[in-house]
Formats: sequence, C-alpha cells, structure tokens
Amino acid sequence: MNWKATLLAASLVALPVSNLLAQSTTYEQRHSVNARDANQQARINKGVADGQITPKGAAAADAHQAHLNAEQSKMRAADNGHLTAQDRHKIARQQDRTSQHIYDRNHNAATDPGVPPR
Repeated sequence: MNWKATLLAASLVALPVSNLLAQSTTYEQRHSVNARDANQQARINKGVADGQITPKGAAAADAHQAHLNAEQSKMRAADNGHLTAQDRHKIARQQDRTSQHIYDRNHNAATDPGVPPR
C-alpha cells in the first residue's frame, strides 16, 4: 500500500470521528429562545455594520426585539419564571416573523438595489 492510499484511509476514518466531536451543543442550546434572540440581535448589528440596514430600520428592529423580550418576561412571570410549551410555540412564531423582517431590512431597495424585496 502506498502512502497516498494510507493517507486516504486515515482521513476517511478520522472524518466521522471529528464530526462527532464537533457537535458540542445540544438541540436545546441551539434552538432556545435566548439563543434566537442573541442571533437576531447579531444579525441586526451586522446589517448596520455593513450598511445593509439603515439606522431607522435598525431602530425599528431593536424596538421590535424589545417588545418581544417584554412579552417573554410577562409570560415567564405568569408561570413562575418558566415558559410553557404554548408560550415557547408563540415566541417561536414571533421570532420567525422577526427573522423575516430582519431579512427584508437587509434586502430592501434602500440598502441593496440589486435585490428586490419579497
């Protein structure tokens, strides 16, 4: 067996092992309410930094995020600091809409004339 075949065999064995080790976060961590909030805030900040979101659009997105955070706080207060399954479902739908709004702000005619808004 030559060195190329040995190297290929070693890489084929190492690849699945490295994929298993790379998954260090759980499903709950990746899809939690707080993780989505942080991700969306980062998307807003990135859009402002690269000029894709106007300051007015960023202010509107931040206000919407603040509204969602206040609603989450009310939901938690109503259930002794926890979110019910129904609350998490409602928040997930709201975050989906917010995510779409962030996308639309990043791809509008004011900041990106090459991409028409949906």
